[in-house]
Amino acid sequence: MSDTQHDDPFDLFAKWFGEAKEKEINDPNAMAVASVDASGRPSIRMVLLKDFDAGGFVFYTNYESRKGTEILGNPQTALLFHWKSLRRQVRIEGPVEKVSDAEADDYFHSRPRQSQIGAWASQQSRPLESRFALEKAVAKYAAKYPVGTIPRPPYWSGFRIRPDYFEFWEDRPFRLHDRLIFKPAGNGWATEKLYP
Repeated sequence: MSDTQHDDPFDLFAKWFGEAKEKEINDPNAMAVASVDASGRPSIRMVLLKDFDAGGFVFYTNYESRKGTEILGNPQTALLFHWKSLRRQVRIEGPVEKVSDAEADDYFHSRPRQSQIGAWASQQSRPLESRFALEKAVAKYAAKYPVGTIPRPPYWSGFRIRPDYFEFWEDRPFRLHDRLIFKPAGNGWATEKLYP
């Protein structure tokens, strides 16, 4: 791995993410997010990364959805980015916190108007009796908010994952892949290579 000289995982992630944005055909910001329910049963799904910096990795969702309730019940998660075109993966683990209302409002109002209406109309993860029921809910909220600013639903917001573990994985010939991990150490990060 040519990036073993990095001493900050956020810098290395930014480099790899920048390369993914240039070369990955669809959604370079797509990531798998894992959670567990009260019984310890895991679940995983794809979401879109909306922001990241040294404070963590942010995505938005309905807090009443399955992932929302599971993360609120056990605020630990794991993320996985897989950039097939680059033959790279990044694993991230750590505790989760809610984003501020101001952050959630700013992002919500940056979304297309129809997506804002959809956030009101969708009872995410709950049983849907028919497509017509969803379309009816969309029509209801489109009529309720025909013009002007649409308020953010109180149950719709974001999560910030504050990493305490990174693994950068890069494909190599004969399955002798490069694996580099970062763990907190003092005021910085300690690195270690892993066998493939």
